[in-house]
Order: sequence, then structure tokens, then C-alpha cells
Amino acid sequence: MSHKSKIQIALFIPCYVDQFYPQVGIAALGVLEKLGCHVSYPLDQTCCGQPMANAGYERDTVGTTRHFIETFKDYDYVVCPSGSCVLHVKEHSPKVQGLEKAQMALHDKIFEFTEFLTDVLKVDSFSGSFPHRVGYHASCHGQRGLRLASSSELKIKPFNKAKQLLENLEGLDWVELSRPDECCGFGGTFAVSEEALSVQMGKDRLADHLSHQVEILTGGDMSCIMHLQGIASRQKQKIQFKHIAEIINEVLP
Repeated sequence: MSHKSKIQIALFIPCYVDQFYPQVGIAALGVLEKLGCHVSYPLDQTCCGQPMANAGYERDTVGTTRHFIETFKDYDYVVCPSGSCVLHVKEHSPKVQGLEKAQMALHDKIFEFTEFLTDVLKVDSFSGSFPHRVGYHASCHGQRGLRLASSSELKIKPFNKAKQLLENLEGLDWVELSRPDECCGFGGTFAVSEEALSVQMGKDRLADHLSHQVEILTGGDMSCIMHLQGIASRQKQKIQFKHIAEIINEVLP
């Protein structure tokens, strides 16, 4: 993408990142700026409405959806370090009367972080050193909704946009898991309504990483990573957790 500094990019930071993992938002901003992008953080942004919609109250999110559209409609691109929030805005937000054109335009210009790097900025890979054994958790919304990585149930050529960005880093050992695209069990409100099942799924997902001696577990959705990190903490496991934006920001000069 040419003339990156002239293109207006808005950074959308999900609620849980803002409240619990602000370093992820800072890292995402750092990466974009290091790549020459002009990035703004609209201070009026709020929740996109996904938690209410997931709980069955999608029609009650018209207000948050309207506010989201009005906040971000004038930017060329909207970038978010969360596949689940991006998928909600693109596919599950209710239609807002009077803002149909702006809502349709937003559908085409909002991108998940790794998707923006690979598909818009056309970044093939990064150079640098990150001497760690890394396991990647492919979150369901990003993988199966946004197609950030191939799914094992589809007989297609394997791909993974996060792996594309990280695999050439010096010293990085990308771990291939036994079940690379299994759900961690978080699922937002699912973790509340089906706590026991959610926890067991998380334990199974974490066990796959631990059995492969993963040092750092990364991914593109801090909600899933938060779920796995909580289980690891209760089990007193020493595995580390980082959003992929944190890794990239660390290696970029």
C-alpha cells in the first residue's frame, strides 16, 4: 500500500483489551506506526455490542452499532487486534436504518490486525530475532469466520496468516500442534453459561501446547488467550502468553 502516511487508519480496541490487556493495544499501535501508517485512536469508541448479541440480544445492540458506525465511518481503514470483534461488526451487527451506506462501507474496511498486515499492507514476513518456542492458538471467529487460517475440515491448501508473519524470525520455533484448530472453550458468554464444559475444553487446548513444550502461547484474540492464561495460572504452569502484536512490536526496530 503506497502513501501509507496519508491514509487515515483508526485503531479499534475491544473492551477487554482496554481493561485488562492495554499493552496489546499499545503494541498494535506501535507495529502500525513502525510500518509507516498514520493511526488515530477515536476517543469516543465503545463496545461493538458483541457480548449482548452473543447472549441473544442482538436487536438491543442497535445503539452501540449506530455509535460504532458514526465513530469510524470517516476513516479509510479500521484495524482491530481481535478477530471476534471484527467478525461481529462485519457479519452480526444489526442493520441500522439511515446508515446503510456507511455500514456497508465499514464492512469492507474493517480488518483484524494480522489480516490488515498481510492483505492490505502486503507484509510477507518480518525479519528479526525471537528465540522462543511458540505455539499458536487459532481462535474460531478469526479462523472460520474471517479465514485467517485454513481449517482442518476443509480439504484446501494449508495457510496461516500469523505463521506467515512470524515464521522467518531468527530463532523462532513454530510448534505444530496435534489439534491445530480446536476451540479453547471460551466463547464469551459460553464460558459463563457452560462453565464446566468451557474449562474442560480450555484444559484440553492448553494440554496440547504443554505436551509440545511450548514456551510462549500466542494468538490474535486476547479473549481466548485470557481464558487459557487463567487455566494455566490455576494449574501453576510456567507457559507465557502474548498477543501476536506484542511479539511483532518487540522484534521491529
